[in-house]
Amino acid sequence: MTAPLTAGPRRTALRGGPHRAARPSGSRPRRSRPRGAWERRAPLLPALVFLIAVTQLPFVATLVISFMRWNALAPDDRGFGGLANYRNALTDPALRSSLLTTVVLTSAVVFTSLLLGLGLALLLDRSFPGRGIVRTLLIAPFLVVPAASALLWKHALYNASYGLINGSLTWIWSLFGSDSAPQPDWMSSLPLVAVEVSLIWQWTPFMMLILLAGLQSRPPDVVEAAHVDGAGPWQVFRHLTFPHLRRYLELAALLGSIYVVQNFDAVFTLTSGGLGTANLPYTVYRTFYQAHDYGQASAEGVLVVVCSMVIATFALRTVSSLFREEAL
Repeated sequence: MTAPLTAGPRRTALRGGPHRAARPSGSRPRRSRPRGAWERRAPLLPALVFLIAVTQLPFVATLVISFMRWNALAPDDRGFGGLANYRNALTDPALRSSLLTTVVLTSAVVFTSLLLGLGLALLLDRSFPGRGIVRTLLIAPFLVVPAASALLWKHALYNASYGLINGSLTWIWSLFGSDSAPQPDWMSSLPLVAVEVSLIWQWTPFMMLILLAGLQSRPPDVVEAAHVDGAGPWQVFRHLTFPHLRRYLELAALLGSIYVVQNFDAVFTLTSGGLGTANLPYTVYRTFYQAHDYGQASAEGVLVVVCSMVIATFALRTVSSLFREEAL
């Protein structure tokens, strides 16, 4: 009569088969990938290939050209130039001036747009008749094509002869019986301010939408409890609304900075980069199309992309932290 199988390891070996018994004790079991994973990812491959072809390949080509001596006016002098283009870009006074102009332009537009957008968002957060129509009208400037927006400001508003601003000054002065109303040429006397105002008009709705979404995500019971406890509007805004909007303000400022840094339409259409209004994108355009120095323009373009990526990194971190806070 045979003895029963009572040994634990032997029974496990008999149950698991020869392959499980032969596996070393310290090794981890191999994880099997779920079936259908490749089938789920395969439809995304054409979009991924298209995205790489449209975004990454041109940037790689620009990066390669930035290390070359390539000027259309000197076709015989073409070859590898090393870091010469980047040295010329970093030591060029015109590029440094355009960098300063870009910083001033971006800071003024983003800061003013944030303040105006916050005020409009606070107004639209209240219930009043016709709020939907007012909100649609306020969003409209952001939907205008940037080049069309710049042309609108250049001809319909800023023009010294028939512009709306000077026409309004003439009408106001005529109410007081005066025919000598001031008729300044806005784009000549205040060129950078003229560009900033046109961009503020276009980007304020963008800031308003982000901040309005933040206001509407506030817990209403907390605000009602603050009002019941006797808190006034300023106290509610200072201690409840503003801390809640901090992440949304950072997100709006960073996203606005990314787009305003790369703005080209307003500078090109309004002032053609003259009178100290040339920013980084316009300087790259001038180097490429006027000086025909493709290597130098590519190096300047890479520097603009690097600056934009630095700002975009902070924007992505802000978005990630905002989503984590919303999930808690």
